[in-house]
Amino acid sequence: MADEVLYELRGPVAWVTINRPEARNALNRAVREGLKAAFESAEQDPQVHVVVLTGAGDRVFCAGGDLKEMTAEQLTVPPPDYVPQPNRTVSLSKPVIAAVNGGAFGGGFLLAQSADLVIAAANANFGISEIRIGRGAPWAAPLPWLIPPRIALQLLLTGEPLSATRACEVGLVNEVVPADRLAERSSELAETIAGNAPLSVRAAKQMVYAVADHGRTAAFDVAEDIWRPVYLSRDAQEGMRAFTEKRPPVWEAR
Repeated sequence: MADEVLYELRGPVAWVTINRPEARNALNRAVREGLKAAFESAEQDPQVHVVVLTGAGDRVFCAGGDLKEMTAEQLTVPPPDYVPQPNRTVSLSKPVIAAVNGGAFGGGFLLAQSADLVIAAANANFGISEIRIGRGAPWAAPLPWLIPPRIALQLLLTGEPLSATRACEVGLVNEVVPADRLAERSSELAETIAGNAPLSVRAAKQMVYAVADHGRTAAFDVAEDIWRPVYLSRDAQEGMRAFTEKRPPVWEAR
């Protein structure tokens, strides 16, 4: 993996850091390729249960696409996998937490949107900047599912960012913490999730996204199919047995 993306294992948590602070952590080719490799490594590693995505430095999470590179390449319509998205272009069954340490604009907003949970530093903000340079934002299509449509329209039409506090108010962000507690709180959340039954965690994530594609009645049937292997797993028996025996469960993810 290139130096532009750092990959570090901290127990059951893989920390992925966009490492171009001198370029506001912009998404050049090396970063995009590094993110794809990092996400794929985390998915394939049975020891990894949660991924935390963040940016280097304390000012910018990710400023979006590298406009210098895009201009040099005369980029027109970017392919759907131009920015590796953990729940779209890269299959990740494990939860992804975005630890947003500053500005998240354009493709940086996309990465935060693609995560399952978002913890934001108090100085973070979120903006869809494409409208100011005549570019498109088809990647923002899921926004009206995440936040009220009128808030999504305001972001898309004005290009003005939301503060971390406002983003939390409208449901885009789970928690806002002081900047010096961002890594600590993200670690706490990741460790809590990693301590739960892996199959149940993955099924919970799968169900939430599957429900978005189905009506209420069909969603129940889809959810039953998703959870059936969990009920039939060895972990399900281990969890009940550990509770009865008053001891921590030993998960096998099977």
